[in-house]
Amino acid sequence: MTNHLPSGFIFGAATASYQIEGAVAEGGRTPSIWDTFSHTPGRTFNGDTGDVACDHYHRWSEDVALLDQLGVDAYRFSLAWPRIQPDGDGPGNTAGLDFYDRLVDGLLDRGITPVVTLYHWDLPQSLEDSGGWRIRSTAERFAHYTQIAHARLGDRVKDWITLNEPWCSSMLGYGTGRHAPGAREGDGALAAAYHLALGHGLATQVLRADTTARVGVTLNLQPVQPVTGRPQDVAAAERALMNSNLLFTDPILAGRYPTLARETYCAITDFSWMHDEDLAVISAPLDFLGVNNYFPSRVEAVEYEQPDPAQRTATDLGTHDVIDPRGETTQIGWPVEADGLRRLLVWLRDTYPSLPPIYVTENGRACDDVIAPDGTVDDPDRVRYLQEHLDAVAAAVADGVDVRGYFCWSLLDNFEWAEGYRMRFGLVYVDYPTQRRIPKTSFGWYRNRIAAQRKTPVA
Repeated sequence: MTNHLPSGFIFGAATASYQIEGAVAEGGRTPSIWDTFSHTPGRTFNGDTGDVACDHYHRWSEDVALLDQLGVDAYRFSLAWPRIQPDGDGPGNTAGLDFYDRLVDGLLDRGITPVVTLYHWDLPQSLEDSGGWRIRSTAERFAHYTQIAHARLGDRVKDWITLNEPWCSSMLGYGTGRHAPGAREGDGALAAAYHLALGHGLATQVLRADTTARVGVTLNLQPVQPVTGRPQDVAAAERALMNSNLLFTDPILAGRYPTLARETYCAITDFSWMHDEDLAVISAPLDFLGVNNYFPSRVEAVEYEQPDPAQRTATDLGTHDVIDPRGETTQIGWPVEADGLRRLLVWLRDTYPSLPPIYVTENGRACDDVIAPDGTVDDPDRVRYLQEHLDAVAAAVADGVDVRGYFCWSLLDNFEWAEGYRMRFGLVYVDYPTQRRIPKTSFGWYRNRIAAQRKTPVA
């Protein structure tokens, strides 16, 4: 270890419901937008779906045993909304709630803290059919679902994350069409982003009724810089930063809607979905901020896809991410630059004076992992990536940023959304035809890193 993390620092691993659970038609679960999207030809690599995934619904006890072997302090997982509240309306589904009951108890029996994410992209399809996140009532439905989940699990679960990566849900789901529900819209994507933030605020109100609950939200954020000092590149980087970061950090952390967003998007929306009283709800104080980060962003100005501003989608910003061809990239094509995580954490501290404590709730890399003839899976690039990014976290802590934990993405190889099963992020290799789990070299490295942290003298 070249850098040290403070005593009491939390180490964890993370997963998401649709990516690992499978059993999409069992126990009363109804279809989500990802069931519909993945079953639509051409939407995912090789037509892959989450129908079986890692079969975690049936193999959860085996996966909890892996977490115990790994030695993590906490496990971040998400609840499937259509498993708990089929069709996004009405009372809770007993069978679905029973599944998460067993999982939570299994974690606690092994001394692992459950950290529950309420929404990791699997909106009930029936709610999308009614308008999805484009409409305000979905945010209100989300608050009701939160109430159902908390009523069953809140006596044991104290750490709650309202949303995971609302930028992806809105901009990839309703802007580029790359993710479910697969729309390419301007006003719709912006309304979705706003209503996701509102849903977060309304869910926070529900959770605050429990004075023992700790409430946060997870945002995927990037440090953004222009490729050159040319005015057009600087302006492009400002638009990119607005869209990727400020669209959520400003409302949630500062109670304001970005001025640049109003200026940039005025041709595609009248912002009529915004109500005066909403920002006070959205910006309710948090106990922590979850930060997901995988790579930094270097931006140059390019021509807009649509010359007519009124016809643009919310992601048509006249920007382009430049990846240095000489630099290292992951299997999925993302650049590797650990110091980007340090810069992001410092940027958050310097930009938001009332910033709550931070947990890095996702960080990891895809590798082209294979089973060797001796049955092992060696992934030295992932080991190096994790070490360098943990060092970057330690550097941010040394610079005064209040970072209290790190969750590796992911415990298991899994269904990687539109990329299907070809991208492997796990500490544990999953042989999908047999569902055999094989801990990789990185699993052992992370286990040893956690053990070493616990031997660190009290700071």
